[in-house]
Amino acid sequence: MSSNVRVSTTVNGEPAEFLCEPRESLLECLRDKLNLTGAKEGCNDGNCGACTVEMDGRIVTSCLVLGVEAQGASIGTVEGLARGSALHPLQTAFLEQAALQCGICTPGFLVAAKALLDHEPDPSEDRIRFWLATTLGRCTGYDKIIRAVQQAAREMREVKA
Repeated sequence: MSSNVRVSTTVNGEPAEFLCEPRESLLECLRDKLNLTGAKEGCNDGNCGACTVEMDGRIVTSCLVLGVEAQGASIGTVEGLARGSALHPLQTAFLEQAALQCGICTPGFLVAAKALLDHEPDPSEDRIRFWLATTLGRCTGYDKIIRAVQQAAREMREVKA
């Protein structure tokens, strides 16, 4: 019999607490305990990237991280990209480039792409493809996603200039 563990963390810049069983994944905790349903369960074995979140500055597949590992961590999810009603430049670019269809992979691509652009404001196409290689998209094709990331990178650099 396992007992629940209280986890205190920060999610999208806000303090958060939840109770979870020691065996529950971070994905389950985000979706079921905190009602943050942006991260999707695609494969539940770390191969598709649909559940990608940022944890302490690194992208992780939340289906492979235990919820208890979030204790004291800083977590960023797709819900944290927009600021109020203002979409993040990546979200806008994904819409404008038609880089999404069914939406299962989209949150993972957005979170991973944001992490890339936070580290490298002007990545090459090869670098974008390499960085996003752990996220699988079956509907839209990767070229539109790459173009959307390039567009967002340009726009973000222009804003900083």
